[in-house]
Amino acid sequence: LILDDSTSAVDVQTEVLIQNALDRLMEGRTSFVIAQRISTVLTADNIIVLEKGKIVAQGRHADLIESSPIYADIYRSQLVEDPAGETAILAGTEMEVAQ
Repeated sequence: LILDDSTSAVDVQTEVLIQNALDRLMEGRTSFVIAQRISTVLTADNIIVLEKGKIVAQGRHADLIESSPIYADIYRSQLVEDPAGETAILAGTEMEVAQ
């Protein structure tokens, strides 16, 4: 399954609905997800961060938050974790975060 910015043109509530359906669809399948919204790739097994067409970081969400300033900056600009670090808040909508 290949998805190219599949939720870029929808509101936050619709994005959550689409993402939940896609998560169920992608379970057990190899999927390539191209996204500008961090919320779309939070649960990915492997995230590749590009800058000016070059790979600058690669890994899981929790690892990239610690090791990639670019990824961490994008994450902070789009999402905010609750104090327990278990839920991401995206414009007032809660989404589960993979740890």
